Amino acid sequence: MKKTLIAAAVMAASGIAFAASNVTLYGVIEEGVVLEKAKHGDTLVKLTSGFDQGSRWGIKGVEDLGNGYAVGFILEQGFNADDGGESVADKAFGRESFLYLTGNFGRVGFGRTGTLSSGAQSNTILTGWALGTGYGISSWTSKIGTSFSRVDNAVAYQTPSFGGFKISAMYSNGTTGDDEKWSKNNHYYGIGALYNANAIKSSLIFEAVDHKNTADPKQKTTYVINYGLEYNIGEWTPMFAYQWANQDDGRKTHMFGLSTKVAVGGGDALLGARYLFGKDKAIVDGDDKVRSWNIGAAYVYPLSKRTAVKAYAGYGDSAKGWKDTEEVVYNGYQVFLGLRHSF
Repeated sequence: MKKTLIAAAVMAASGIAFAASNVTLYGVIEEGVVLEKAKHGDTLVKLTSGFDQGSRWGIKGVEDLGNGYAVGFILEQGFNADDGGESVADKAFGRESFLYLTGNFGRVGFGRTGTLSSGAQSNTILTGWALGTGYGISSWTSKIGTSFSRVDNAVAYQTPSFGGFKISAMYSNGTTGDDEKWSKNNHYYGIGALYNANAIKSSLIFEAVDHKNTADPKQKTTYVINYGLEYNIGEWTPMFAYQWANQDDGRKTHMFGLSTKVAVGGGDALLGARYLFGKDKAIVDGDDKVRSWNIGAAYVYPLSKRTAVKAYAGYGDSAKGWKDTEEVVYNGYQVFLGLRHSF
């Protein structure tokens, strides 16, 4: 009887372990010191969480349904390592809350997630910028450009890979809520293509947000196109990125970026320069033409497979309508030194 009970307990424990093996707890903690100064502003020294990679924890899992089908989920919450607070207030899983189904048709999912060009979460396909969507001044999604981050009430679809080529489409029924009738919700629309094969990685993304639920009934739809190209030639990966943004009575800009990732001294050096020009109709007084450029360099040195030291320095400068904008991303410099640990 004792042997039977022991065997049953072992089998039960094995079953639990097997079931749990499809669920993963993971996360990132990044903390560092930022030194920055904006034009006409004071020099600031700040302890900052998630300067490049946002501190977060998450749970993800997959269940095999058989016949090539599987259902999965991602629940991810951000936090501030410097004070322990939520990075997105009033949301239990502010970074991502996504349920999806995969099969020979591709993948379709629902929930809160990052947009196609957000550089964040499981549906992004943004390419072409070595410094990504982190690193402060050098973030491709910083204020000088035009970007859409995460959206609620999303439906996202991605085709299977055809020789390294995939198509992604996303729609949000209400970027921050869909409690009003359809015509009064803010809607996001995105479609893009990603090619990732051999030494080439490239994406082309078209997105729009219609701004129907805003205080200003005259606010027009924002349209954005992002194109990126990366070519891996071994220890060196040169990259090119371009963004076109257009909104009536808003911004109409072009942004170009040249960057590279280079293996140096056991780590990776990231170098990038970008330039933006166009108009900003939000400027009521003075010249609505705008110019802006910035340069940045980062170095990531792995202490282990899960821990790395990061260093960064960047400088930005603007002219015409943004000449005296007292924000670091427009006019100023940043220096960062920090530690990232993943689990």
